[in-house]
Amino acid sequence: MLNLDARYYVSPDTLLKERSSIFARSWQHLGAASQVAEPNAYLAADIAGYKIFVLRGKDGVLRAFKNMCRHRGAQLLEDGNGKCNGVRCPYHQWLYNDKGDLLSAPWFGDKPPIVLEDWPLEAIHVDVWRGLLFAALDPEMSLIEQLGALPEELADEPIETYMLDRQDKVEFDANWKVYTDNFVEGYHIPGIHPGFFAAIDFKQFATTAHKGFVRMTCPPREDLFYRGKWLWMWPNWTLSLFEGGMNTSRINPLSVGRTEQLYNFYFDDLTPATKAARDKTIAGNLAVVQEDCDVCAGTHKNYETGMFTTGPLSSRHEEGVHYFQQRVAGALGI
Repeated sequence: MLNLDARYYVSPDTLLKERSSIFARSWQHLGAASQVAEPNAYLAADIAGYKIFVLRGKDGVLRAFKNMCRHRGAQLLEDGNGKCNGVRCPYHQWLYNDKGDLLSAPWFGDKPPIVLEDWPLEAIHVDVWRGLLFAALDPEMSLIEQLGALPEELADEPIETYMLDRQDKVEFDANWKVYTDNFVEGYHIPGIHPGFFAAIDFKQFATTAHKGFVRMTCPPREDLFYRGKWLWMWPNWTLSLFEGGMNTSRINPLSVGRTEQLYNFYFDDLTPATKAARDKTIAGNLAVVQEDCDVCAGTHKNYETGMFTTGPLSSRHEEGVHYFQQRVAGALGI
């Protein structure tokens, strides 16, 4: 097994192809379904540069749209979540209802008049799985098909009972695939995460690839906030378990050399009595991530030089890397 050639990590043309063949064709995990549980609640997000939003209508129906006005393409809602009674374009004040219908185009003129019914928002796909919210622009398969064997993997975990506590974002200077390669293997733990390494029985660290996801497991020692199980799902989201909760993240490319990781932290108890423990778990998780970001940024810089020649992948520790890279290669036709 050989590492994917470095040129695919630093080429702007490759990222453009990934946008259309991976990010536009896959289901993207956006956050908690509870964020859009109430009428008029919305969640707006960036998917590798594509702007979208999900909105709960007054009729209780969840809908999703491209986050752009049909007039001249202005972004309608800023990224994030909130509530809105209709969607008004900030540029020229076109107004849409919660079903995406155009209600008015003020000061447009009448020679000829605009036909409102001809210009609704462009709908995309939305779905919910076990309390987690997903959207897709043009999916090549259903959400449940993309999840593969994950539903069985998490069948005994009460993930839908966990409540969203906090969101966070980490940005770093590396291609999204550099970070994903790093996430789906534990081989780097002894060198990059000394505190983490001391808290696990690394000799028993195991990585296996399955339909739709990669599983990493390792028995924890004392005082580790993780439960010893980490999951990555195609193409770019993760789920890690700890006592009384979990986190999810979405690995989102901002450019060929910059990536954001969007975190959601969930717990089964959000009372004030558990706040200190929750904060400690979140801080510990983000500290580990920052260690990853630093080494990924250095790796990306080396890839940019064009001097790196493809190296071998460990059959013991990098099965997940091989699985991810093969999925990417298949999507790109390389």
